[in-house]
Amino acid sequence: MRNRSYLWLAPTLLFAVIGCKGSPKDRIQGRWIGERVDSFHGAQAGRASGWATGASFEFKGSRVKISIPAESPREGTYQIAKASAEELTVNFLRQNGDVDTATFRFEGDDRLRWNLGDGRSVVLRRAGN
Repeated sequence: MRNRSYLWLAPTLLFAVIGCKGSPKDRIQGRWIGERVDSFHGAQAGRASGWATGASFEFKGSRVKISIPAESPREGTYQIAKASAEELTVNFLRQNGDVDTATFRFEGDDRLRWNLGDGRSVVLRRAGN
């Protein structure tokens, strides 16, 4: 009888280990590097692909470093404005008080899709993978 009293714990632990991936802020931590673009056409696709593969985001705590080709890297703070299990909206706070907003979607643990609008996106991969 004593062993059965702990049986309820097994499914709970299994869910915690497998089903819980952490908060969106935990999941986005680390360095993300541009891998490819989706839904760009013609000559625009080649230019966009070169731009995307040079882009990166590095999230550390509530700080972020953003590197975009042909621009100086920017560092600042960010806040998660809205989050679900797989999608999040992030507000990037500029030093002058302006706010830039971006929407990301997790695609597994090592890919992140940055929605640029009009069906276009940049797929980022977690650095080290």
